[in-house]
Amino acid sequence: MLEEVARIAEEAGRIAAGRCGTDYRTWEKVPGHPVCDVDLAVDAYLREQLTALDPEAGWLSEETLDDSDRIERPRLWVVDPIDGTRDYLRDRPGWCVSVALVEDRVPVLGVLAAPVRGELWTAARGEGSSRNGERLRVSRRAELAGARVPTDKLPSVDSDLVAVAKPNSIALRIALVAAGEADLVATLRWGFEWDIAAAALIAEEAGATVTGALGQPLAFNTASGEAFGVLVATPGIHPAAVERLRERALTVV
Repeated sequence: MLEEVARIAEEAGRIAAGRCGTDYRTWEKVPGHPVCDVDLAVDAYLREQLTALDPEAGWLSEETLDDSDRIERPRLWVVDPIDGTRDYLRDRPGWCVSVALVEDRVPVLGVLAAPVRGELWTAARGEGSSRNGERLRVSRRAELAGARVPTDKLPSVDSDLVAVAKPNSIALRIALVAAGEADLVATLRWGFEWDIAAAALIAEEAGATVTGALGQPLAFNTASGEAFGVLVATPGIHPAAVERLRERALTVV
């Protein structure tokens, strides 16, 4: 099934990429959260194709009204039709189509299609992850100082870390850890499952340690469809990262 999901995600990426720079409609769902009609078109395509692939699976997507009966389903499609919408609207490459299949609360398939970057990221639980067919493996970093973090700017308290290029898509930032091109990604706020489900599996299958912001296990297909933060790191620095960020995270949770 992974090959079929990858094919569908790639086509969705082509649909979105074909509309880049064209005259599409944009608005804000809530202040600070932009969306465009391309999001909706890609979402509709993905729902049609993925539902045909597994009609018994439920559906959770950023651009679809949530249906609570998904919680009773054994499997769930978790989809973000354009993760990194701000980069998409600015005609920048840091966005992707994110698709995961969740079973018994854990992702079992994950695909990120980033057509402008020329990347297709895939993972199946227990079978590893890859980018464009090349096997992924996290870096061997074992010290937090010097860890590479995709970010625009590091706070002074983290001046011992190293900022690297940051795509707007959180899924792609997580994937960079899987590829060994970053060592740590963390968010310290409530976020949605569709932002991280596919990327979390890709990183985990590449050897990363993947948890919530406080080091707690992640669960998917929850009633709220949300999780408190995500912390993805090489195994050697993950405990130190949890400890460093704990106080900051506790002021938010």
